[in-house]
Amino acid sequence: MTEKPGSGQDGYHVAIAFVVVLFFLWGMANNLNDILIAQFKKAFVLSDFGTSFVQQVFYFGYFLFSLPAALLMQGRGYRIAIMTGLGCYGAGALLFYPAAEFGRYEFFLVALFIIAGGLAFLETAANPLMTEIGDPAGAARRLNWAQVANPIGTLSGILIGKYFILSGKTLDPTDPTLSEAAKTLFYRNEILSVRGPYITLGLFVLCLAMLAAFIRFPPVQHHGSGEGKRNSLYGLFRKPRLRFAVIAQFFYVGAQVAVWSYTIRYAEANAHMTEASGANALLISLILFACGRFCGTSLMVRFAPNTILQFFAAASLLLTLGSSALSGHAGLYCLVLASFFLSIQFPTIFALGVEGLGQERRLGGSLMIMAIIGGLF
Repeated sequence: MTEKPGSGQDGYHVAIAFVVVLFFLWGMANNLNDILIAQFKKAFVLSDFGTSFVQQVFYFGYFLFSLPAALLMQGRGYRIAIMTGLGCYGAGALLFYPAAEFGRYEFFLVALFIIAGGLAFLETAANPLMTEIGDPAGAARRLNWAQVANPIGTLSGILIGKYFILSGKTLDPTDPTLSEAAKTLFYRNEILSVRGPYITLGLFVLCLAMLAAFIRFPPVQHHGSGEGKRNSLYGLFRKPRLRFAVIAQFFYVGAQVAVWSYTIRYAEANAHMTEASGANALLISLILFACGRFCGTSLMVRFAPNTILQFFAAASLLLTLGSSALSGHAGLYCLVLASFFLSIQFPTIFALGVEGLGQERRLGGSLMIMAIIGGLF
């Protein structure tokens, strides 16, 4: 199918709606990881360091696949990049079936790495697409509105995890009344609980990949040779706005991952809450995140995006410092409330970072997606 050029948003309303669904899907995938951290810790009897590999392979996948995604998008267009991303996402989700059957933690990590590669393609395509269609002056506000679907996806991921993955059961391996067969059965059931949700998700995503073949996206703009593209990429590093945006994105993603990945563990260790109550705290965090996205984006009608970004960043910093200094429920309240102010930061940094890049925004955007590796730290 040939991609036809258009003007502004004319003719691309279906593509925009489809991309909004993509924001939902990767929000779900990212926050299912927070559930997997708690589940794998119990099912495989892992330390906090052991469970950290869930996030490590996930964000390393983002880092490795973002630039290839941008180059594919430059050469073949948005449709092919999006279909490739959805294909990897769906395939990785379906690999949870053999991983659960074999009961091997490393197999789950491979599946998550493939999912992350798919998400790198989707984010590298979707974020610049929303800044490219429409008035450049409203790019930050437009991207924030589109990304309202992202926290809805994160909420869905937590709800799926809470009701279809987390059992709420615990096992004391030192209990003398438990037989080895009972322990083995418990761990086996905990591992198998992740299978159903991921298979369903994988099949749905692969259906979307086929649907994408029939959607018209903005055309690819061919400019320059391969050598010219490489020079263009090198030149992007010399642009101060983009360079600072990449650095800011690196630290932002690291902070967001730290807050959400360990909210359940924080609730258990510092507030002496149960696993289910910790999941509720994480759910409230995500609700506040969605509310913050609505409020922050609405404020952009009256205030400059960079002003709102500065205020939200300062507030989230103070709250996370409060969660470190305080203990018990007070610290947990600070940690949960910080999500409200984390809300608008990623899309706003992204939109401000690619501002003025023209056709180079796709490559510039890929550098900011690569900065998602900050989630490893």
